[in-house]
Amino acid sequence: MNIGIILYSQTGNTLSVAQKLQEKLTVAGHSATIEQIEVVGEIAPGQAVQFETAPDPTPYEALVLGGPVQAFSLNQATKEYLKQCASLEGKPVAYLVTQAFPYAWMGGNRAVRQMSALSEGKGGTTIGNGIVNWMRKTREAQIEEVTDKLSRLF
Repeated sequence: MNIGIILYSQTGNTLSVAQKLQEKLTVAGHSATIEQIEVVGEIAPGQAVQFETAPDPTPYEALVLGGPVQAFSLNQATKEYLKQCASLEGKPVAYLVTQAFPYAWMGGNRAVRQMSALSEGKGGTTIGNGIVNWMRKTREAQIEEVTDKLSRLF
């Protein structure tokens, strides 16, 4: 399966998890390509976002959409990307969220719900998600668990 891993990574944390996921998908026999959403300048909740790079999801059979939590919510860059991107009609979509705080209820769950609603509004079908809590002492084990879980979805 040709899988696109489309993400916004402000600090590199989300990207590092996506790279581990890409490795697992490749070992499982899939073609997995990471494409980053890039913005001009800084982003802040509620402010307009100008894209330097906004990947096209249409060439992929399935997607993993990823991004960090910002202000207990999905970051503005990923939100705006999903509002503006092409149709996701018929595509299975999984979500990868990273957050600084140690519990998913501190923004991660909300970010997943927002990604799901925006993706389904574009015709995508939610198949699963994974949240990595960056401040947890068990972060490395959590990354392993999340990437295993997401790779098994395809």
